[in-house]
Amino acid sequence: MFTHWHKYASLMHFHTLARRLTPWLYGVSGVLFIAGLISGLVLAPPDYQQGESFRIIYVHVPSAWLSMFAYVVMAGAAAASLIWRVKLGDVLARATAPVGASFTALALITGSLWGKPMWGTWWVWDARLTSELLLLFLYLGYLALQSAIEDRRAAARAGAVLAVVGVVNIPIIHYSVEWWSTLHQGATLTKFAAPSIATSMLIPLLIMTAAFQLFFFATVLVRARCEILEFDRHTQWVRNLVSAGYP
Repeated sequence: MFTHWHKYASLMHFHTLARRLTPWLYGVSGVLFIAGLISGLVLAPPDYQQGESFRIIYVHVPSAWLSMFAYVVMAGAAAASLIWRVKLGDVLARATAPVGASFTALALITGSLWGKPMWGTWWVWDARLTSELLLLFLYLGYLALQSAIEDRRAAARAGAVLAVVGVVNIPIIHYSVEWWSTLHQGATLTKFAAPSIATSMLIPLLIMTAAFQLFFFATVLVRARCEILEFDRHTQWVRNLVSAGYP
């Protein structure tokens, strides 16, 4: 079993696996997006305090969750590249960074749109918001290092150090509402013992979170395939793909 999965550390085998999984991941995520948007925007009742404006939660919460999840994936992959010289680690880190940065920017934008009617302002230097903004800067810093350093190995090492050090920001984001007095509301999805959201609103949120998660995996795999082809462009298996008409 281990031998079977171990082969996917090879760029060629991982490319093949990613090529097979991507359409399925996009297809299932599309179905979940449709179900989540219909149930969240149409079937779920308005919030008794926030009215219809609460519905932005179905985009804001999944994007905020994925902004942190993507960073952990990026840092883990970068660490594997730094410590064990795993080529796939560098590939996945590079593929994940722009996707994670996009979700972080989306979380900040939707949070700002939600904060205006709730708090009366677009932005406050709240602990949760500030640490999330720092997360975006960490993503941008990683991307800047990859672009600024021509030697790919040196860029991978520098980016990995930044990514691993930046992991300390993830628990700060998660626990900021508990550690400090903030305007941001507390946990919602992780309080199953005593839910802070009605079931009719929670189920669409879970569906949307699953849709975002699968979309994330599919997009990272697409980017990883491009990175692999760039990394192994001089190898015979890539030449065979090109000669076979691979786009």
